[in-house]
Amino acid sequence: MSTVAAVDIGGTKIAAALVDDTGAVRDRIRVDTPAGATAILCVVAELVAGLRDRTPEPIQAVGVAAPGVVDTEAGVVRSATGTMPGWAGAPVRAELTGRLGLPVAVANDVRTAALGAVRDPRLAGCRDVLHVSVGTGVGGALIRDGLPVTGPHAVTGEIGHLLVPSFGALACGCGRRDHLEAVAAGPAIAAAYARATSQPVRPLTEVAARMRTGDIDAATAVRSAAQLLGRALAGLVAAVDVDAVTLGGGVVHGIDEFADLVRDALHAEALPPLRSLPVLVPQTGPDTPLLGAARLARTTTQGIRT
Repeated sequence: MSTVAAVDIGGTKIAAALVDDTGAVRDRIRVDTPAGATAILCVVAELVAGLRDRTPEPIQAVGVAAPGVVDTEAGVVRSATGTMPGWAGAPVRAELTGRLGLPVAVANDVRTAALGAVRDPRLAGCRDVLHVSVGTGVGGALIRDGLPVTGPHAVTGEIGHLLVPSFGALACGCGRRDHLEAVAAGPAIAAAYARATSQPVRPLTEVAARMRTGDIDAATAVRSAAQLLGRALAGLVAAVDVDAVTLGGGVVHGIDEFADLVRDALHAEALPPLRSLPVLVPQTGPDTPLLGAARLARTTTQGIRT
């Protein structure tokens, strides 16, 4: 049995795990994300080294899901927003290969999660899948024939920068307030609730808990974000046409109602042929990015389709 290390770098946490060739995820580790590229890559190397020390099987390769515009061929982050200061230019592959002495594959975090999402058996036979991640930011990925489509500038799926007919209480990572990320990301929902109640910004988990106890402002903040996302996706799927949409990320997994609200809004706004488009939360759940990173690790010599 072959084992790979999977790493998911996020704006607030870094998760790492061992994944065997049956897709079983084990030995999960989760730590807070430090500031700066050097510190992040140091932590990632330490996590993988720790996993290697705890398993009798050799680690064959490392797959890394990284935020930002990632050059998969060079293993470098070409650009990143203000949500990850100092991350742009990070030489992920070279640094980790040098520290660990292992083959390393790196790709955009949402594209990597999409590789895990399409393992859902309900997507069998789907050629084109749009994966949408809603967490610290908002991102997307287009999967075609089982592989991510990156495009000539490596920005396919950067849906967080879609324009929306609203101004968020918190700016998008690029600085604009009329982008999808400014209204639908987790921090944006928390900021919208704070604005509505004239209170300090509270964690999204608390906003969700208040929504469930009947807090109208909390419910409005969550519902508005989900509906704006659904409406934006209705326009996007009309342009690109896909077999299914999958939803993931901390907001989706943390607020059970969110996915249904997005689905309803998408279907309400969609063109007639798309009003029954499957909109699914993958059964792989929060492990989706790690499963995608493991698949990335196993395809280090096969490349990624552009």
